[in-house]
Parts: sequence; structure tokens; C-alpha cells
Amino acid sequence: MDVAHCYLDGNVDAVEFCPHDSFHCILAASTYTLQEGDQPRRSGSISLFNVDADAGRLELSHRVETAGIFDIKWSPVGAIVGPLLAQADADGYLRLHHLECCSDGSAAGEQSDALLDAGNFLKEVTSKQVSSSMCLCTDWNPSATSISVGLSDGSVSIICLLDSKLEIQQEWKAHEFELWATSFDTHQPQLLYTGSDDCKFSCWDLRDCPSNLAFQNSKIHKMGICCITKSPSDPHTLFTGSYDEYLRVWDVRSISKPVNETSICLGGGVWRIKHHPSLPGLVLAACMHNGFAIVKIEGEKAEVIETYCKHESLAYGADWQRGEICQEGKRKSGVVATCSFYDRLVRIWMPKSDIVA
Repeated sequence: MDVAHCYLDGNVDAVEFCPHDSFHCILAASTYTLQEGDQPRRSGSISLFNVDADAGRLELSHRVETAGIFDIKWSPVGAIVGPLLAQADADGYLRLHHLECCSDGSAAGEQSDALLDAGNFLKEVTSKQVSSSMCLCTDWNPSATSISVGLSDGSVSIICLLDSKLEIQQEWKAHEFELWATSFDTHQPQLLYTGSDDCKFSCWDLRDCPSNLAFQNSKIHKMGICCITKSPSDPHTLFTGSYDEYLRVWDVRSISKPVNETSICLGGGVWRIKHHPSLPGLVLAACMHNGFAIVKIEGEKAEVIETYCKHESLAYGADWQRGEICQEGKRKSGVVATCSFYDRLVRIWMPKSDIVA
């Protein structure tokens, strides 16, 4: 069921609902736009929205003009810091924005009266130039003390956050080509997973400096790896998405191949995978040239239970809203945000599937 939509002023490539309590209604959307000409420039923005699915509202509350952004991630729930939004951008910077609330216009600087009604805005608290190469992806460790950044030259950096300052802890050449996926193991945060256009899926042990390669698989993915995410409910299960159109389920205890060859072809290229915040085994996938899919994984079985194809461009960003809403007495799976690139569109919708916890 469609709830609301909004067109932005740039190519939208990521949407992220804030996971922190009292801020579940906040959605961040980032853009990347190449300004061509004699001196090409990569510009971008972060837009904050207030989402009220019951009322069918998607209201812009704040916008920050930045360099072109490839990835954004909110800090994890339960950490001392937060809510912080990390930005990986085309200028080679990692920037951190704090989500602030204000009761009057003076606290938010130059925002218009209309935008200030919602009261939430982003304030940049610190930044660090990681490289002269572009920052393509980022991830927080569970305690929000470190952030990983994948770079366009195939390198990865581990950046420490201490007293609101960012310092590069270690960096190394992890892959031959662009590194599109970096992800901490949420159950073993000393491990970091990376994936690249070189088709290699790697795991690094961060307890050594420089980090040691714990394992590497270069045989399964037929094209570049776009995303990696650990299951929040199962310490042994991990998912990868690839340009080769497959969503794969891995057992990190036997990383030489996907566990029992559990994989499913979603079409289009799997760019993003997001786990449902409360229903184990339910994932939302952004499938680039084939819209969005909700996939249910039970043991060795993976099944597409719903697709959403109302975007007319590259399906890049997707996320679930935390919390649940009740409809006709049933506990539903909640609200989904999706975005597409060239048509500059953000959509809010609810799954049709009767997914009951």
C-alpha cells in the first residue's frame, strides 16, 4: 500500500530510518549528482523527513548540502553516542552529523519557518578526510567506537571515534577494484567483512595491525559484491548481494561456499539488503534494475513473498521503519522507505503481505 512520495533535487541513493527510540519517525535520504562540464563536480545532500504512515505524511524537516554521498548509516542503538549519522562521500571524507531537536528557529540556523515546524535537524560534529579516493561505503561497529570505510581504490580504513574526534586507526589495500561493501560482524566485532568489484568476499581480523585476512572467497560471486550484512538474530548467518543478481546466505562457520547453497536470484543486481527490525529471516532487498523485493528465509528455503516496482529508475536505497503499527487488529510488518536514482524519488509504502509476528 502506497503511503506517500517525494521528489528530491538530486539523484537519491540511500534511505535510512533512525533506529533510536523517540526518533523512529525520522528518515534520512542522501543524494549523489555529477555536475558535468569543464570542471566536473560531485554534489549531494542529506534530507531529513518526518514520516507518519497513519496520516500518509512524508514531511521534509531539514536539508544539508554536501559533497556527493555514496552511503549513510545511523549509529547503532545501545551505544553511548547517538543518534549520529555517518556520511561517506565523493570528496574522500567521513562526516558525522548529530540529530538535534530545537524548539525555535534560532537553534537550527538558516532553516525556513516551514521546515522548523518539525523540530529535528542535523549538526555536523566532526569530519575526517580518509583518502584522496572516494568513500563508497561505511559501517559502525556495535559499540559505535569505530567506523569502517570502503574506498574506490580498493582500500579499507578503520576510523576510531573518541571524544567527538575521528582518527584513522588502520588502513590497508583490501581489494583490486572499488570496495562497495564493508560490514562489521555484530556478534564478533573484531571481524570485518568486505566485498568488491573484484568479486572477492573477504573477512579480516582487526585484532592484528595491519589486519590479517581470515578468509577469502573468490569463486561464488560471478560479478562484483554490492552489499554484506550479518543476521541480527543468528550469529552464524550472513547475507551478500551481488551484481550477478543473487542474494546469498552464508554460514560463517563454513565460508568456502554458501550454506547448503541457499541462494535466490532476485534479478536486476542486489544493491542493498536490510533485515526486518523484529521478524527474523525477513529481508528487504533493493534490486537495481528490478525494483524491490521482500524475501523470507527459513532454513534452506528462500522465497520472494512480495515485490515493489513503482520506481522507474535504479533501485538503490531501502529500509524498514522501526516499531510496528496496528491495522485492523493485526500486528503488521511496518513501513518501508525506498528510493531510486535518476528519477530522484523517495517512496513510503506498506507491504501487502500479511506478515504477522
